[in-house]
Amino acid sequence: MITLYLAEDQSMLNTALSQLLALADGLKVLGTAVDGATAWKQIQSFKPEVAILDIEMPKASGLDIADWIQSEHLTTKVIILTTFAQQAYFERAVKAGISGYLLKDSPSDALIETIHRVVQGATVYDPELVVNMFSANSNPLTERELTVLREVSQGLPTKQISKALFLSEGTVRNYLSSIFSKLGVHTRIEAIKVARDNKWLSE
Repeated sequence: MITLYLAEDQSMLNTALSQLLALADGLKVLGTAVDGATAWKQIQSFKPEVAILDIEMPKASGLDIADWIQSEHLTTKVIILTTFAQQAYFERAVKAGISGYLLKDSPSDALIETIHRVVQGATVYDPELVVNMFSANSNPLTERELTVLREVSQGLPTKQISKALFLSEGTVRNYLSSIFSKLGVHTRIEAIKVARDNKWLSE
């Protein structure tokens, strides 16, 4: 019997997935959560063989939990189940040592098969993500977005950036929104870190 833990912040999907997994032969759901903090606490307590985690959750993301599982040397395998086919998310997940990364529109059979495969030691990534990793430009940002991010990295507020680049403040905010979306981040600090880690921006 493979023991599972499910963390998904959409209550209806959480319930549907947990019921689906509970009905599958050889699987047992030890618990579920709709926020990352609860999930992490219970994963430490329950020690499931596999944790199925959403990325975007209140209090802590699935990627945060994957990092913590790795740093605490827990034996729990992690499968990320998400709507986000973003390269930055995928790269971070790989660095966190996740065993599986599937999109939420994957067939339920694919999830169940992935659970069995990761327990056997395999690593399973959604084919779409792998294709994106090798077909996308190493730097997803346009030259203009990089220029804006360089100004941001100097600690300049939106108003000063707009003056320096002869853009409206609204246009600068639009560029920042695009940067955040492409890099899978939520803050300027996170965007700068991703860009510097990938050597798109100099220190």
